[in-house]
Amino acid sequence: MRQPSVILYGRPGCHLCDDARRVLLRVREQRPFAFCERSIEDDDGLLRAYLERIPVVTIDGVETFELFVDEADLVRALG
Repeated sequence: MRQPSVILYGRPGCHLCDDARRVLLRVREQRPFAFCERSIEDDDGLLRAYLERIPVVTIDGVETFELFVDEADLVRALG
């Protein structure tokens, strides 16, 4: 069975990104998924797209959360 792929887009020093990471990692302990973090500061396109919206979380390429991650909604989104 294939695990969902989750990407957290954020930047260093972002407290909302830190909060989102904590939720993602807590849920990942019970519902495994592939996890990757991308700093928007490493890519001008990401910086333009996400600067005012971080953190942004995608699941299998679909933007699922921005600004905050609700744990119950994350569990549902992961199926």
